[in-house]
Amino acid sequence: MAAELVEAKNMVMSFRVSDLQMLLGFVGRSKSGLKHELVTRALQLVQFDCSPELFKKIKEIYETRYAKTSEPGQPPQQQSLPPPPTPQHRPTSEALSIHSSYDRNSAVTRTGLSTTPNIDYSSLYGKYLNGLGRLPVKPVKPEVRLVKLPFYTILDELLKPTELVPQNNEKLQESPCVFALTPRQVELIRNSRELQPGVRSVQVVLRICYTDTSCPQEDQYPPNIAVKVNHSYCSVPGYYPSNKPGVEPKRPCRPINLTHLMYLSSATNRITIIWGNYGKSYSVGLFLVRQTTSSELLQRLKNIGIKHPELCKALVKEKLRLDPESEIATTGVRVSLICPLVKMRLSVPCRAETCAHLQCFDAVFYLQMNEKKPTWMCPVCDKPATYDQLMIDGLLSKILKECEDADEIEYLVDGSWRPIKAEKERSYSPQCPILVVGGSTGGTSDVNGAPPPAPSVENGKIPADVVDLTLDSSSSEDEEEEEEEDDNGGGPKRKVPRLYKNGLASAC
Repeated sequence: MAAELVEAKNMVMSFRVSDLQMLLGFVGRSKSGLKHELVTRALQLVQFDCSPELFKKIKEIYETRYAKTSEPGQPPQQQSLPPPPTPQHRPTSEALSIHSSYDRNSAVTRTGLSTTPNIDYSSLYGKYLNGLGRLPVKPVKPEVRLVKLPFYTILDELLKPTELVPQNNEKLQESPCVFALTPRQVELIRNSRELQPGVRSVQVVLRICYTDTSCPQEDQYPPNIAVKVNHSYCSVPGYYPSNKPGVEPKRPCRPINLTHLMYLSSATNRITIIWGNYGKSYSVGLFLVRQTTSSELLQRLKNIGIKHPELCKALVKEKLRLDPESEIATTGVRVSLICPLVKMRLSVPCRAETCAHLQCFDAVFYLQMNEKKPTWMCPVCDKPATYDQLMIDGLLSKILKECEDADEIEYLVDGSWRPIKAEKERSYSPQCPILVVGGSTGGTSDVNGAPPPAPSVENGKIPADVVDLTLDSSSSEDEEEEEEEDDNGGGPKRKVPRLYKNGLASAC
């Protein structure tokens, strides 16, 4: 069936205006309009409503036309038609109601069209088959390119980014697309692992973006977007509510997975895109992709993205190198070992090659965050930090293993580093402490009548300091030294003047 569609399309592309009008009149369609409008109408007819009677009529018009133009004694020029394309270039993936170059992949191989660059095949293909000689070189618009998504690896391009063209003046437009999967593509989908129940890692996804050829485009949905696959509508990501007053809610524009609604067989799949026509131009593309997870991207980064510690050390030296014109000499720079994303100690220190700072963030949490809501913005400097720009800091990874009791380090001008530990709070030591004599601790005050401060505790014991208050020689006879044990019972014995045995003495 696919080969017959290709043959019918090639015949229609070679028709003149009168042939197109005859074909459209045969099925009761409008015969008015320019030639490119008639061609588009006829191709839509072939793609979506091709019956045996219609195919027979196309072949009849084609043979009749070439029978008239061929020389006597020569066979018709039907053999000069391009052969059906190979399976890897299936033309059924082209959207006929979407503006595109008709059947780019099925170029005429015998006439050399496939080797001629920058040719508008849609307007010149038929003229060349009519034998008008050389084709004038007419440059075409550059193709729309989509940005590369780290979590999607493209396996096949089912439909190149193609512009959505409104068919009338209505605000709500419908653009259909019909394509079929090859047996190899079906096998890839069926044999792929499940990311979660019902979601395969190999998927057919739809991507939509602005029609802008100046640079690779990010995914962007048109207003009132709805996608219908065969007979069922596919879910499209909704809007994120905005917490800020006056700010419109945003919609995450991601690839739309169509796999669960498709026919995984040789049958053709019909996709209808419903969109709002409000002045902006959009393009759509269909891709067979393999979706990866954040853990797989992390492992890939560990395999190829680690920067050697010596290179990181050279970068530190370069950052701290004195500028002859600068009046401020930088002797060091502090780097935190805490991730700014989750306020936890770094496990895989990472930053972008384009970042000017030495501070790192944790690659594990950064990839997990972008898997849920892709922004790819550095949490330190708030500048783009795409996956291809990420690198693991080998020097800081080594420091994290060697320095386990500090949350911050300082790089020095020679490339070395030192840990920065928080200073412990010093214990309060009064200038005139009240000494505990003989183990009594309560009900006394100093010479000024103030209550005594709490004694310092060390190793669970309260030390009882003793000061030898020597009296004059006349009172030495009344003193009698005796030994007492410490309150705790096991301490060393000390000598205490009997005069202060049961009281407190001030050290002031």
